[in-house]
Amino acid sequence: MAHPPPSINPRSGYSPATKTFHSLRPPVPLPPVSQPLSFTSYAVSLLPNPFPSYPALIDGSTGVSLSYPDLVSQIHSLASTLHSHLGISKGHVAFILSPSCLEIPILYLSLLSLGAIITPANPAGTPSELSRLIDLAGPTHFFTTSSYSSKLPLHVTPILIDSPLFRSFLESGSGSHLSDPIKIRQSDTAAILFSSGTTGRVKAAALPHREFIAMTEEFRVLGPSERETTLVTAPMFHSMGFFLVLKSMALGETTVFPGNGGPLLPTIAAVAAKYRVTQLSTAPTLVVALTQLEDTMRFELSTLRRVYCGGAPLSQEAAERFQSLFPAVEIIQGYGATEAGLISRMISREECLRRRSVGRLNSNLEAKIVDHVTGEALSVGQHGEFCVRGPTIMLGYIGDPEANAQAFDSEGWLKTGDLCYFDEDGFLYIVDRIKEMIKYKAYQVAPAELEQVLNSSPDILEAAVVPYPDEFAGQIPMAFVVRRPGSNLSEADVMKFVAELVTPYKKIRRVAFVNSIPKTPSGKILKRVLANVASSGSSSKL
Repeated sequence: MAHPPPSINPRSGYSPATKTFHSLRPPVPLPPVSQPLSFTSYAVSLLPNPFPSYPALIDGSTGVSLSYPDLVSQIHSLASTLHSHLGISKGHVAFILSPSCLEIPILYLSLLSLGAIITPANPAGTPSELSRLIDLAGPTHFFTTSSYSSKLPLHVTPILIDSPLFRSFLESGSGSHLSDPIKIRQSDTAAILFSSGTTGRVKAAALPHREFIAMTEEFRVLGPSERETTLVTAPMFHSMGFFLVLKSMALGETTVFPGNGGPLLPTIAAVAAKYRVTQLSTAPTLVVALTQLEDTMRFELSTLRRVYCGGAPLSQEAAERFQSLFPAVEIIQGYGATEAGLISRMISREECLRRRSVGRLNSNLEAKIVDHVTGEALSVGQHGEFCVRGPTIMLGYIGDPEANAQAFDSEGWLKTGDLCYFDEDGFLYIVDRIKEMIKYKAYQVAPAELEQVLNSSPDILEAAVVPYPDEFAGQIPMAFVVRRPGSNLSEADVMKFVAELVTPYKKIRRVAFVNSIPKTPSGKILKRVLANVASSGSSSKL
């Protein structure tokens, strides 16, 4: 553990003088800000010379793999061809609409080496949704697959990633470099990623090369030293999957993705066993699903050492159930945001025992807990809005000065909108989204707390809580509940179960039973959808 200055409490990381929380991790040196450096140049510089011959990428559904020498060669070939044939260069915006496939990481690193800006989108989006994203990002070039090209506007002529033409781009340059390398600053925009839009309109966050360099450096300096085989289940268009793929290639890991088999449990488990995966990055829903594997399949995951879990809260009960079935595996929880990258995580088996926390603040970051009503900076153990500052923070939202004014204060602190607190040992805890707090009479009720209670019931598979309008109380807590198979749980049973475990003002006062809870690809509950369902009384559609 690093030794902070005397004014900073060495146990909590809190400075009473500045009312700021500091990272307890050792400082991780970063390249000078003034040094021209793209993420691709940085990543390739970390690889051993000669490049390792083992697989860099494996498509879990087909078994097709790509070695590091071939990966680097194809990155350079593609970059050279995109620049010379299509004129793609610094500042151009590439809109990418594709499921995860072997070609996507190559395309990402090629574009980054040119100074082009990557804008990936969810291929499940409707044409109208994608049109909104295109308007936000202002792309100059489009990449997609033959299956999804019809979703793009008619005036667009995309490059098809699954076409013979694109394959020729990967091989035409034979690994040749650009004759005149493009000078890229670390502060230049590397990617435009879209916020999830779980509680409102989608926004386009501009993220610099330095953000991905800083996050990768922290993993390189403080992460595992042995060679890893990482199964990335998050889609590559999502901020979590996007970073993990870049990080894994920079650190010389073997990255496996499910491919066309999708994120279904049988596919994930079979792929993890076949390729002797040592690390798995996933959402809480899959962690819960892994506990339901048959004994024989669990034994086949004997090489698994670490599960990185993020995107949504993992209940303490689920974590403990997983740990009892996989005692040799560390469940590493973390906290991040599209706008701020990876903010906190656990890095040791001891830290992983703090089940309800999301770890400690990452290196080179500082944080404040602020009363979201008065703006007063708070201390250890006090609940307030989490604000963060450091090299992993976005440059801002594209074309949205109003959103930027709301996101940043005058000192450059990013306001996350999350209600959080730090404990006396510097561990960070997420209480809930401030906007999602239920205003019951004069009280504030955190839906996440009630969800944790509900999910501890043996009759409940999963649950979500949202505010329901009430003339007398203003809002009341309403639960959407998915029963476990065979359960005959009633509305009264749910209310009684919760009432016995919480103070009276927090009680569940309305229940709807549904077949599933709507979520984002990362596993985050779509509260806005549920709130609309609650107010319309149409829960039968879920």
